[in-house]
Amino acid sequence: MRGYVGAEHEFHDAEFVRGWANRFVPTEPRIQLFDMILDQIAQPSVPNTHVVELGIGPGYMARHILERNGKISYEGVDFSEVFFEIAKETVGDLMHRVTLTTADLMDQSWPQSLTRTPGAIISTWALHDLGSQQAVADVYARCYETLPEGGVLVNGDFIKPDGTTWDYEPGRFEIRRHIELLRQAGFSDPKSLAHLEPNIESPTAAENYACLVAVR
Repeated sequence: MRGYVGAEHEFHDAEFVRGWANRFVPTEPRIQLFDMILDQIAQPSVPNTHVVELGIGPGYMARHILERNGKISYEGVDFSEVFFEIAKETVGDLMHRVTLTTADLMDQSWPQSLTRTPGAIISTWALHDLGSQQAVADVYARCYETLPEGGVLVNGDFIKPDGTTWDYEPGRFEIRRHIELLRQAGFSDPKSLAHLEPNIESPTAAENYACLVAVR
């Protein structure tokens, strides 16, 4: 079976964003991904407790992490003011621990918008929307430059699974290519912790995502 896996988004449109957020309410596999990310940023080797999320979206991961780790400060980066409004609703009474920072990840100067140096940079289901391998590679390179020694990057994003006969949008590509791009950015030992919701035969746009980890 062949087909195409991809999606078009209007992340500045309030109605579209609300619908997208409703489709991504955390399920068991998504919570599993959040827990993997939480485990990585809680490692004693991480140099500080400030966490930056690239593409905070509706704030589901932010809420999950903040509820379970009372030590971190959280900075959510996004280019959509609509997502910021939903994230405020989701995070609710924990918003006093969150800074919302407006930045476009296609602009190579986005790290200059951060309020402080993070010990960890995290992201879920966001970087593929930048539209190309080069755009993802650029974000990886900026993350390497931004993190201090021992800092960790954890990216949970949609991938193109090995063995598929389907065509995928350019921002969704194989795990091995992500690993190559992370190495090219300067990370010494990047790896994938898991391939979640795998579906090779008849994938949907919400399946096939990996948890990629790289330490500065």
